[in-house]
Amino acid sequence: MTEPPPPAGDAAQRRFGTFVGVFTPSVLTILGVIMYLRFGWVVASVGAGGAMVIVAVCSGVSFITALSASAVATNMPLGAGGEYFLISRSLGLTIGGAIGIPLFLCRTMSVTLYCFGLAEAVAMVWPAGWGEVPLQWIAGGLIVLITAIAGRSAAASLRIQIPLMAMVGLSLLALAIGVFAGPLRAPRLLEVRTAGFWTVLAVFFPAVTGFTAGIGMSGDLKDPQRSIPRGTLAAVGLGAAVYLLVPILLASTGKVTAEQMASVDPSDQPLWTRVALWGGWLVFPGMWGAILSSAFGSALAGPRVLQALARDGLAPPFLARASRTGQPTVATWVAGAIALSAVALGNLNAVAIVVTIFFLTLYLSINLAAAAENLAGDPSYRPTLHVPWYVPMLGCAAVLAVMFLISPLAGVIAIAVELVIWGYLRRRAMQASWDDVWAGLWGSLARFALRKLTGQKRDPRSWRPNILLFADQVEQRAGLVRMSAWFNQNRGVLAVCDVLVGRPEDHGEAPEQRQRSMSEFLQREGVVAFGEVDVVEQFEAGVTDIVQASGVGGLRANTIVFGWPPRTERLQQMLRVFRRLHHLGKSAIIIRPNPPAGPQRFRRIDIWWRGRRNNGDLMLLLGHLLTLNPVWRRARITIRTIVTGETGRDDTANALRELIASVRIEADFDMIVRPEGKSVVETIHETSRDADVVFLGLLTPEAGQEPEYARRLAEIVAALPTTVLVRNSGPFAGKLI
Repeated sequence: MTEPPPPAGDAAQRRFGTFVGVFTPSVLTILGVIMYLRFGWVVASVGAGGAMVIVAVCSGVSFITALSASAVATNMPLGAGGEYFLISRSLGLTIGGAIGIPLFLCRTMSVTLYCFGLAEAVAMVWPAGWGEVPLQWIAGGLIVLITAIAGRSAAASLRIQIPLMAMVGLSLLALAIGVFAGPLRAPRLLEVRTAGFWTVLAVFFPAVTGFTAGIGMSGDLKDPQRSIPRGTLAAVGLGAAVYLLVPILLASTGKVTAEQMASVDPSDQPLWTRVALWGGWLVFPGMWGAILSSAFGSALAGPRVLQALARDGLAPPFLARASRTGQPTVATWVAGAIALSAVALGNLNAVAIVVTIFFLTLYLSINLAAAAENLAGDPSYRPTLHVPWYVPMLGCAAVLAVMFLISPLAGVIAIAVELVIWGYLRRRAMQASWDDVWAGLWGSLARFALRKLTGQKRDPRSWRPNILLFADQVEQRAGLVRMSAWFNQNRGVLAVCDVLVGRPEDHGEAPEQRQRSMSEFLQREGVVAFGEVDVVEQFEAGVTDIVQASGVGGLRANTIVFGWPPRTERLQQMLRVFRRLHHLGKSAIIIRPNPPAGPQRFRRIDIWWRGRRNNGDLMLLLGHLLTLNPVWRRARITIRTIVTGETGRDDTANALRELIASVRIEADFDMIVRPEGKSVVETIHETSRDADVVFLGLLTPEAGQEPEYARRLAEIVAALPTTVLVRNSGPFAGKLI
């Protein structure tokens, strides 16, 4: 995977190490308000043993995702944007944008959520004499303060989190001392069952999200490839250790009853303050510090996602501006304004669920990126931390399960929103300047498919037209290309080859220019085809070599198509080439497009059947394939044959009737007794002059007879509409089933 280096301006802001830049914001986002306000309810619902199982499951999902993120991060130079940068550089710009835009909004809304949570935590100690707690005003003031600090200096924001982490640590220490200082009891595996196991897991899971807060600082790290794995995995590990310890402590204390632990009434005294040393004097600062640090983490990471989106053209360019110190000041204030406006929503419980679900889609994408990079097997994928592909795939399955466990409706909404964004970006044809993992995945899948095709026995039942079309100046051969595409639309491979005769050194840059022109033409016409330009020193030998070299494994061209040439000499050359193709087992077709003057309403396909040389089989199948295209759907196939008299009419009619029934192709047949005085050519002209396309069999003339046969062909097609001349030479010949 080729990834351009991060913008030069990033170098000035890369000044944070593993501890301050990654570990601190990650671990403080993990150790949040749920630990303080809901862990007692978790233990009361499922017991200490059940709580530890829930912690193990949730932390396991986080650990797998952290491993996946670390693996991808150690394989590329990292710029600003964190998780968005990882996903967009692995899965592509459109998928990255589909994840990155909701990610920015989620991080921004998280600031609002955390500030509301902090306001509610402050309300626990709000003096009654001061009146009703102004939650929205407190939350709004906190958003402005946090945005100002984050926009001014990332260093200041991160350094503030160090004393906040100390406050969280003191609150945990106070809880442990309080437990061991008071009456103890044996931890019970089950307390008061207030909710089922899966319900409790869904409520607890948001406590382990947010561990990617440090990854969001990727553009500010001195050595992100080293700091992200170490800091993220250490934060997840410490968070899991704390979460495994707290249930044991709460289940072991005799200071509170099971009913008190099960209570979630906000008017009650918080559980931890009943148990911890010095009550709330150490618990409340730790709780406030945990919430405030989470808000700072989101306020730092969200604008950096927006800045990266703007750099990649997915957001207005002015949002990419940075201050002299490298801070995304404009993006920070835009994010702050969005967070402040969300305060007007008041109750954000529903928004909190959606935010959690969007974070889960982020984790799903991170695991998918790691699995895809492994499965693609690109030589450029050489992470210093290697994770087997099945580990992130297990993470994908676990994340999906948790997503729909928390809220099936919110999961569907989140996925639908991201699909809409992805579809919009696809329609805008967003192009990245870097390669993504999909090229490698498609290459691996193509290799697997080719191996399967190569190992299969060639059988007429699995035959489909893989067409190699020779067309010089393809822009002037739109009808020829379109007809070839109709023959194998969605059922075979179409390759278009423009042959230049001469020596490669004599053509200079002409092949590259014609290649670009051909690609633009095919894309403009909406034709799914592979274009190539080849230089040969001699037409006949060169075309034969191209045919033999075309394709790979079991996916080789079996039908060679030429357009009607403007010169008789070139037609004679084609006939000589056809003789060689016949010995190679390749069917050959010449198409002479002759579009009608009026609007195209295709209604009639004439197939002239001689009952010899097996050409009729391929003509009938090609006619059937035409009718599978929307523009030919109303066309009717008629098999026409000329008999010399009434004596052979019945036998031929019976043979055609049996043929049509056996091949299961809807078609009519027409027996024509040639009138006296009229040649076969005149009869064909008179009968098929109003058809939309006419199929005729093509012979392989003996050496030296090409000029005479070329003259006869020119005479036949002169007065006909679009004509397809067919020579069936492959394994399909005579085996239409």
